[in-house]
Amino acid sequence: MKFMKSLASLAISAILITSCSCNEQKNEDKKLSDKLNIYNWDGILAPNTVPDFEKQNNIKITYDLYASNEELLAKLQAGAKGYDLIFPSDYMTDIMIKQGMLEKIDLTNIPNYKNISSKFKNLPFDPKNEFSVPFQYSAVGIAVDTSKVKGFKKSWSMLFDEKYKGHISMLDDIRYGLVPALKTLGYSLNTTNEKELNDAKDLMIKQKKLIRAYSSDTYRDMLKSGDVWIAEGYTGDVYQVMRENPNIVYFIPEEGSALAIESMCIPKGAPHKYTAEFFINYILTPKVHGPITNSSLYANPNDSAKVFIDSKILNDKAIFIDNSIIGKSQYIQDVGNFTKLYDKVWTAIKSN
Repeated sequence: MKFMKSLASLAISAILITSCSCNEQKNEDKKLSDKLNIYNWDGILAPNTVPDFEKQNNIKITYDLYASNEELLAKLQAGAKGYDLIFPSDYMTDIMIKQGMLEKIDLTNIPNYKNISSKFKNLPFDPKNEFSVPFQYSAVGIAVDTSKVKGFKKSWSMLFDEKYKGHISMLDDIRYGLVPALKTLGYSLNTTNEKELNDAKDLMIKQKKLIRAYSSDTYRDMLKSGDVWIAEGYTGDVYQVMRENPNIVYFIPEEGSALAIESMCIPKGAPHKYTAEFFINYILTPKVHGPITNSSLYANPNDSAKVFIDSKILNDKAIFIDNSIIGKSQYIQDVGNFTKLYDKVWTAIKSN
């Protein structure tokens, strides 16, 4: 009987030790680290976003930049380690989820997630909201220097007009770079029809003699300098240029465009996962997220942040996109194995 009691006591002790160990591990997981490594687009946070976070939490942030979703993917696929937080677009989030490249996010660590509008939850690329938290949204459009270009139609056709030869730039991005051609031809932005994609390739090869540059970042400087008069671009990028050059205007073409949602995601094996979730929650704080939009000029999906957004920005239909344009637009989606043909087409366009 004593032996049985001893076994029972040992069992209870083991349970208590195991329970204690698990609780200690859980508490350890909830501790903030003293560093955080972020890989992001340029210019989409406010100047004070990172410094304020560092000062408030005594956490040092290492901040690296990429210029396209494909650059982000290639770097991580090549084995880059140590990043805690990335900001991929919707279709790239989809690809990374399918390739097992992202950690599941613990939303209990992100109470400010409640501030996200319901229309930006349960989206096709992450239907259960397991791997991503929406950060901002926009649509690809066209920037025009009105001191050089007069009387234009708000259409993708501008990018194929020979009278602007040598003064046009296109995004250097496999999916977004093909948007103008696919929209001009009336095709889906997610087509898996080989003939349609080759038609888009032929149109862009014909267009190439008009192009000053393929760029997803330096086109902003070319707009400022006047080297480029017309540019396919991202909303926030162009609006930042417009602050310095009031002759620049931006519009989303009447045919519709590609809608884009950048999300906050945590790469697989991130060394500071809880700290990354803590930073996401910080971003979703209304008085943080609103000023980010005022600075970057990209719309955000945070309903509670709207009171902190300048009314002029909030009412701009090219930033907080007009429903009539949304109805003609599409999200870029992962096209699976057909991605290889998109890659082949884009390589042909760039090398022709």
